[in-house]
Amino acid sequence: MCPISVRTRGLQLLREGRTISAVSRELGVHRSTIRGWRDQPLRARLGDCPRCDAAVFDAGAYSALLGYYLGDGCLSQQRRDHSFRVSCDARLPGIVADVTGLMKATRPRSRVFHVAAPGTVVVHANWKHWPCLFPQHGPGRKHDRTIALEPWQREIVEAQPWEFLRGLFHSDGSRTNNWATRIVAGQRKRYDYPRWEFVNRSDDVLGLCAGALDLVEIAHRCPRATAIAVSRRHDVRRLDAHIGAKS
Repeated sequence: MCPISVRTRGLQLLREGRTISAVSRELGVHRSTIRGWRDQPLRARLGDCPRCDAAVFDAGAYSALLGYYLGDGCLSQQRRDHSFRVSCDARLPGIVADVTGLMKATRPRSRVFHVAAPGTVVVHANWKHWPCLFPQHGPGRKHDRTIALEPWQREIVEAQPWEFLRGLFHSDGSRTNNWATRIVAGQRKRYDYPRWEFVNRSDDVLGLCAGALDLVEIAHRCPRATAIAVSRRHDVRRLDAHIGAKS
């Protein structure tokens, strides 16, 4: 089976008017495989699992949704399928809308629901193939089990690191104003500075966040065992520009 990113790129090139032969030469994939992607009925491509079939797949949306899942998401077994839930702060309707849009983009035929709880809006959608897209699913809390990306997930994150960081920081992150003091010419002076901080109890998830920051060359440090902080003004501005504010 070809990687998701290759199939997605092939379908994009076909939509742009490229011939099957041209796409085959560019991607190094046999023409019959590309012809199958092209001729697959639209309904099947939109409804089937990207991991089980050559379905249309929005890699950018998935990368961000993966970040949200690792932060505040969970899967639970239902009678016939799985429910994918992401808990969002009720004071941040922009994030509720973002998660809703990402679920719909990742699985276009999903019906996405909102369930209100004290201080929280739970965004959820039911589908039997959610565990195919989130193989990190398992019993217990994430910080009590190993969290490691599959090769195809790493490929997507490496291609879409900013989206992955948006999901992480908008779920388990915060942007605050910090301060520090320094002695300058014998005088103690206070300096105020902005900071993004990602907090998670899983060492594995912290490592994935650090790895994505490295991909986009954002300097970071660990002020404590459960946190990653971005404090340099230039790097904070870059994060602001690419992932946006929590709203």
